[in-house]
Amino acid sequence: MKFIDQYRDADAVRQCADAIRRIATRPWHIMEVCGGQTHAIVRFGLDELLPDLITLIHGPGCPVCVTPIEMIDKAIAIARRRDVIFCSYGDMLRVPGSQRDLLTVKSAGGDVRIVYSPLDAVALARQHPEKQVVFFAIGFETTAPANVMAVVQAERLGLQNFSALVSHVLVPPAIRAVLAAPENVVQGFLAAGHVCAVMGTREYEPIVAEFRTPIVVTGFEPLDILQGVYLCVRQLEAGRAVLENQYARVVRPEGNPAAIRQVQQVLHTVSRKWRGIGEIPASGWALRPAYAQFDADLRFQVQHVQADEPAECLAGEVLQGRRKPYDCPAFGARCTPDTPLGAPMVSAEGACAAYYRYRRRRAV
Repeated sequence: MKFIDQYRDADAVRQCADAIRRIATRPWHIMEVCGGQTHAIVRFGLDELLPDLITLIHGPGCPVCVTPIEMIDKAIAIARRRDVIFCSYGDMLRVPGSQRDLLTVKSAGGDVRIVYSPLDAVALARQHPEKQVVFFAIGFETTAPANVMAVVQAERLGLQNFSALVSHVLVPPAIRAVLAAPENVVQGFLAAGHVCAVMGTREYEPIVAEFRTPIVVTGFEPLDILQGVYLCVRQLEAGRAVLENQYARVVRPEGNPAAIRQVQQVLHTVSRKWRGIGEIPASGWALRPAYAQFDADLRFQVQHVQADEPAECLAGEVLQGRRKPYDCPAFGARCTPDTPLGAPMVSAEGACAAYYRYRRRRAV
């Protein structure tokens, strides 16, 4: 299959759902890690095509959603400076910090700009040598190669006015944290295909072996996701636990070696705090000391900023799959895309945003 319509073919989707129904004999709980997969599931009603025995649980796979509130406060502190051009992807502008968001800073006169590539920020640094240009480098492993290339390019150009506020997080430690939680009910995982396209699949093999839990690398279209569920249920029913690759048209076991080498040259593994979840050991990337001159944390002395999560927001519960968005009393009332209490209502990959857009009337 070559075209997107073929991965959304209604007859093929129904046949795949029927195949899952035929093999499922016991209740199974499967978590899709990626927020993009969550949006596809909710948008196309894939969970409603599955038998009642199969429960899909939404995981912490939205990089905007898991960016900690203190990192937003750091970004705001930097963006408010008159000597700074602060560059970010668009959905980060509405993510609330402890007091305000980046869009509020922009409306108050801060030079906050939406970019579509980290190299756009490098270009701005060349065009405005009188300004400090800061790029908000967030994301999972997927966006790391491009963010790293911006730093490498800035070094090659000798730019003294470019830096990155880095808040990268990693998927395998998050899966391990979910499985290690005492209250865990997840019995199988659909891993994000775009992450594995960069990093490969080998990091998941030790997790499968340690926890005896199937992991299926899966794409993002309806047929991709249902095929991933089918492979996962087939393993669970047979009492097997192996790593499978449904997304073989894109993902190779070795990933993208050139991208991995570049990332490992510039970034190193650190513990990272996840919004609403807490600190997960070795779950993030930060700039290596050799690239400290491009570290906005250090350049603007904001590394010690701390902030507390709002008590009313249940983002942590939603991100860990313990609650559905409509279980939150604020959902669709005090928390909307226009007045968000937490990041999952803002992000294009947030579970709350997906339910608000596609299932709000049903929830109400």
